[in-house]
Amino acid sequence: MDANSPILERVAALHPKRIDLSLGRLERLLDALGNPEARLPPVIHVAGTNGKGSVTAMLRAMAEADGKRTHVYTSPHLVTFNERIRLADDAGGNYVSDEVLTAALQTVEEANAGHEITFFEITTAAAFLLFADTPADLLVLETGLGGRLDATNLVERPIASVITTIGFDHMGFLGQSLGEIAAEKAGIIKPGVPVISAPQKDEVVAVIERHAVRARSRLQLGGTDWTVVQESGRLVYQDEDGLIDLPAPRLPGRHQATNAGVAVATMRATGFVTDPAALEAGVVGANWPGRLQRLTKGRIVEFAPSEAEVWLDGGHNADAGEAVATAMADLEDRVSRPLFLIAGMLSTKEPASYFRSFEGLARHVFTVRVPGSEASIDPAALARIVENGELSAEPVASVKTALKLLSENWRFEPPPRILICGSLYLVGDVLAQNGTPPT
Repeated sequence: MDANSPILERVAALHPKRIDLSLGRLERLLDALGNPEARLPPVIHVAGTNGKGSVTAMLRAMAEADGKRTHVYTSPHLVTFNERIRLADDAGGNYVSDEVLTAALQTVEEANAGHEITFFEITTAAAFLLFADTPADLLVLETGLGGRLDATNLVERPIASVITTIGFDHMGFLGQSLGEIAAEKAGIIKPGVPVISAPQKDEVVAVIERHAVRARSRLQLGGTDWTVVQESGRLVYQDEDGLIDLPAPRLPGRHQATNAGVAVATMRATGFVTDPAALEAGVVGANWPGRLQRLTKGRIVEFAPSEAEVWLDGGHNADAGEAVATAMADLEDRVSRPLFLIAGMLSTKEPASYFRSFEGLARHVFTVRVPGSEASIDPAALARIVENGELSAEPVASVKTALKLLSENWRFEPPPRILICGSLYLVGDVLAQNGTPPT
């Protein structure tokens, strides 16, 4: 379903602010709908700054490999709104159809009766209605922003509260310190529900531990209660129940080892999936579009220099920049190619901290506007920010323009490695133009 569909435009107009963290409006609507959030299948609730999507994808892949029908809720979407809602069926979860989604949105729109409510809140209500009415064995539920006041936090008793890596992002809503941000994320911790966390900075650990103790919830902390290390191209996971030897994740990047560890720890802590074969299948079978995704064909790729590598990544904060730059450096170590960035970012982000990790690695940065976003940083302004570091940069009209410039001026061997990055909205636009939307 296109974001400009009439019903999505109507529900988006019900609140003047795009983000307004609160639970009262959604509590009222869910009550009017008969409280579908109380009729959900077992829920694994996932919060964090980086890695939420990858962990969610691995949890889904593990559950489905174990024969369990699995719903999934994520945000934002890349190309179509339907990507946010996967409904379980016997063949594995598929994106909700336009017809089913429209019916659910109409139901919640009528129940809301014109009251003020944010877009994320009312669409989460529609998702809860669909998840409650469609049989499944599991729902992997990803928070939208934060945790404590996130619309998804109205699920009272999940089977696990999962916290991926916490870093600086959305400071205008979540706080200016890591401790404040961690407190918002740890707000998903429920009394007596197991908490599984990625390895965290000390300031974050202190907050999560405090919340877990207060809730009398058992905490499984990465690096302490479980570990995962890469050895000879494989992963070795260990917790109090023993060792598991696993293949390397299909998703590229060193950071995916940690995400795989979080997913395995979650399944073992809950006992929901214990079969090593299913855990292995989830690690190698997970797919998460727009995050270190390589494009090998399509309408956009055709503009790149012959035999160039074209990569996409929608990460947009300092930690994401470090993870992606590390992945690019690892690729450089294996096969040397000059790296060029095509980047667009929103004004709500901190581009200087993002690009710092690419200094000494990227040859040049082309800056572009994020299509369709009023919050996009002007390409000329973004280029100035980039050049305040140790990278050269120039503003261009579009991703296609940057690729054409590379093609027209490329006179060297080997062909370049090109990373389109800085915003999920930019990545989504590229996937749409390329003719390779998520499936």
